[in-house]
Amino acid sequence: MSQTNTSIYAIKDMSEEERPRERLAKLGPQSLTNAELLAILLRVGVVGESAVQVGQRLLQNFGGISGIHRASIDELSSQKGIKLAKAAQIKAAIELGRRLILEAPNERPVIHSPAEAAELVQYEMSALEQEELRVILLDTRNRVQHIESIYRGSVNSSQVRVAEIFKTAIRRNASNIIVIHNHPSGDPTPSPDDIAITRAILQAGELLDVKLLDHIIVGSGRFESLKERGLGFNQT
Repeated sequence: MSQTNTSIYAIKDMSEEERPRERLAKLGPQSLTNAELLAILLRVGVVGESAVQVGQRLLQNFGGISGIHRASIDELSSQKGIKLAKAAQIKAAIELGRRLILEAPNERPVIHSPAEAAELVQYEMSALEQEELRVILLDTRNRVQHIESIYRGSVNSSQVRVAEIFKTAIRRNASNIIVIHNHPSGDPTPSPDDIAITRAILQAGELLDVKLLDHIIVGSGRFESLKERGLGFNQT
């Protein structure tokens, strides 16, 4: 009769060359897979699974890091071997990575394209369960000064006040702005309201001498640039 495997695998049980922590120290974090990075946070596995295998299972169950990001704490902690403390550690690590992008003032990103603007917020905004409108404030060289959350709820022309969009831009002396909001449905196709809002923001910006460079809509894994599509930016 075969025996049931009741061993719980910890990182220290791996051979030294396989341990994610040792490999990170020697080769840098970029050399590790997503599962290995998760394993460092998890520290130990469960019966029959190493920490790396648990990380692989999480990635598979949630559809990658972006899926883990979108998952709630309750959804994460319902997974085998993941209790509240570990779920919180994973969420905290993802949030730290997100905040790092804009924290260093001397390393502020410069926006050259809609893709670069979307990249700043897409990871976070694609996980939101309701619509949110944000404004990326830029200087004359299109360096990011600040990202401000302006509105949460249904983003339509009857509810969004254009004056609120420019309030922070004027206070921070921003030269250019990019407006960005999400579609929780996952489909970033612009709606008639999205186009109407874009026109209103563009016209107000001309009066206030703050240029609207783009209006970007974030969906699930993709985005749409209204500027690239010529929607709302054609005043004829």
